Amino acid sequence: MTALAVASRRAAHLILDSPAILDDPFAVPLLGTAFHADPVRHADPRARAFRAFIVARSRYAEDNLAFAVAAGATQYVVLGAGLDTFACRNPFPNLAVFEVDFPATQEWKRGMLRSAAIPEPANLTFVPLDFEHRTLKDGLAEGGFHANLPTFFSWLGVVPYLTLPAFRSTLDLIAAMPVGSGITFDYALSDEELSPTLQRARKSLAARVAAAGEPFRLFFRSEQMENELRSAGFQRTEQLDSIEINQRYFSNRSDGLALPEEGLGKLATAWVE
Repeated sequence: MTALAVASRRAAHLILDSPAILDDPFAVPLLGTAFHADPVRHADPRARAFRAFIVARSRYAEDNLAFAVAAGATQYVVLGAGLDTFACRNPFPNLAVFEVDFPATQEWKRGMLRSAAIPEPANLTFVPLDFEHRTLKDGLAEGGFHANLPTFFSWLGVVPYLTLPAFRSTLDLIAAMPVGSGITFDYALSDEELSPTLQRARKSLAARVAAAGEPFRLFFRSEQMENELRSAGFQRTEQLDSIEINQRYFSNRSDGLALPEEGLGKLATAWVE
């Protein structure tokens, strides 16, 4: 359900917002005729803010991927890929893409690709992975991933649903990759960094995702996240809050699309140097 909601907001962005932060010509076709960008529903301030965050985090990840490729990275791993379409838009002919997700989710996505007549790219490898039975390292190895090559990872919309050990084990794996490797992800801020209004907003959101069977589990303070990244072994890090995201991606827009100055989470990137 969360993967579908995210994909719907990426598609709505292309129809309702101009200019597009994330140019994704596959977003609407992938969802098929069932998708409708209701301008009234999507005009709600909360809907606009969520849509802005969704497209900004994807754009941020892909911007960092471009930096990594320019520096020599030849592999891109999309963790919890959902309905991500980067592999269909991949502008880098020598970049191998690995999408990691639960087997049932991947089968659902592949069925949607077939229904939309979108061919699976030749340089895309699906890595079906049930984390209760296999490690990420083993799953990637079975998919033909080369652990000795610089690799960039994206991990969007996943961290809040993890346990702390699962989060740390993934960071440890990536931090042990060759120089030039890195990761972009988003995370949820702990209550200590949220205003009472945002705490209430998060409580409402948490109730909705829990009812859908995907409860929030993991929250961080900004300083705590920095410590997690440094402890894992990353040498260079960056964290963006809502104000910084707005400055980077939503400045001087005539449609007013932007994030509220106070947000429920942050974007983070860490590099192996």
